[in-house]
Amino acid sequence: MNPQSTPTTSAPADETSTLSLALAWVFVGVPLAWGVSQTFIKALALFK
Repeated sequence: MNPQSTPTTSAPADETSTLSLALAWVFVGVPLAWGVSQTFIKALALFK
């Protein structure tokens, strides 16, 4: 029995996918950074 391998086609990363990936990280990263900073600020208030 020969295992048959299916050919894989991988498209090169183009500017559109790079741009959409960067926008997705910004869309997630900005609120995340804001939330972490607010948590840090509120945690500092506990230790004053």
